[in-house]
Amino acid sequence: MLRLKKCICILILLITVIAADAQQTPPAVTLKELLTRVNQKAPTLLTDSAAILIRQAQAAETRSNWLPNLKLNYQTDIGTSNNVIGPYFGFGIIPSSTSGVHNTNVTTAASTNLGIAALDWEIYNFGAYGAANKVANSDITVEQNQYATSKYQLQAFTISYYLQLLRLQDFLGIQYRNIQRNQEIMRSIRSLAKSGVKAGVDTSVAEAELSKARLNYIELNNQLKQVQLQLSSVSGVPYQSIVPDTTVEMTLINQPAAYLFPPDTANHPLINLYKSVYKNSLQREDLVKKQYNPKISLEAAAWGRGSSISPSDQYNSLSTGYGFQRNDYLVGLGISYNLFDLRRRQLKLRTQKANTDYDVKKLQEQQQLLAISASQADVEMQTALNRLQEIPNQLKAANASYRQQLSLYRNGLSNIVDLDAALNILYRAETDYMQAKYDYTNALFQKAITENQVNAILNLIK
Repeated sequence: MLRLKKCICILILLITVIAADAQQTPPAVTLKELLTRVNQKAPTLLTDSAAILIRQAQAAETRSNWLPNLKLNYQTDIGTSNNVIGPYFGFGIIPSSTSGVHNTNVTTAASTNLGIAALDWEIYNFGAYGAANKVANSDITVEQNQYATSKYQLQAFTISYYLQLLRLQDFLGIQYRNIQRNQEIMRSIRSLAKSGVKAGVDTSVAEAELSKARLNYIELNNQLKQVQLQLSSVSGVPYQSIVPDTTVEMTLINQPAAYLFPPDTANHPLINLYKSVYKNSLQREDLVKKQYNPKISLEAAAWGRGSSISPSDQYNSLSTGYGFQRNDYLVGLGISYNLFDLRRRQLKLRTQKANTDYDVKKLQEQQQLLAISASQADVEMQTALNRLQEIPNQLKAANASYRQQLSLYRNGLSNIVDLDAALNILYRAETDYMQAKYDYTNALFQKAITENQVNAILNLIK
């Protein structure tokens, strides 16, 4: 009965410890959840989305270029009115006088007022308005594709660091098991040393190996936190809460056909970006051709004028000069063209064609780089598959060798050197297996990123 009570107490204690540990360890963050947070919180994406709003505002501004100019002017003046006959060029503001020519200089002041409503409307410019609007809309498309490219690159960044987090967590598990094995060896050595079977030097060797394993664990833990901080900076999630889902690697490894997806490099965000830049450059060529075309304008004006000078050239009181005494209007249709714009157009078009040639070469370069990257991803994928098939044999043999050496050592049939060698072989086999899993998942995602099929892989995991 007493033994049963002890067992129950121990069981309750274990449950309490497990529950407390579960409360302290935050739940795993899946890759999909992390990518969603990155898309919502990443500072780079927020900046790029603001840049799209700027381009949209500029496009709205460009669309309003067709609006006419309608100016309202009014002035009232007091001064003398003496004219002389003769032509001149205007130097800035030259006051105007509409009185006739006097035989003598007249210094009597006169009052006048003038009100004008003038319309100036460029009603047709042979396609320049339309070309400017196309360029503005193309600028929006370029900015949107830049946003999509940044989003895709940030997605690749997040996946890469998430996989590194998985790798480091696996490595920590290996290191923890290595510490436990060294502690097990240490206990065996102390037990044998007390009975006089083993020399004390074995204890020193075991203590050194145990300390080395603990130091490696501390360093790995630091590396894991650094990766968590990198992911936290783009997702806004507290770094302590970024615990990776450890089922990702095995979920993908257990699906042999996971890498058999058709490439979609033609619609890759990076290719779409360079396509839009090239198209934007072509539309700028069209704008250059049309912005120097002739311009047809509608001109209209209506004005009223009053003066204290009578039609018979009599200077009346200043108060009679206020109020409109004469009203006029004028409507006209005009066309204007600068002949030297032919040369300006030629020079500017030459420059823009050079930009277009550069943009099309950049597009071709990116298409070639993606094709090369896709081939490299296929090679890496096949190498990772071959490695995964061979690694289990190494791990099984290394584990059996370590267990045999430990048993022999405990029975005094082996030495510490042979046992440490077996332990190191097992440690290397476990790290090789961990690296093989990482290489496989990393190669799989790199292939998906290169071939624009990330969603196809994400759909295979939780």
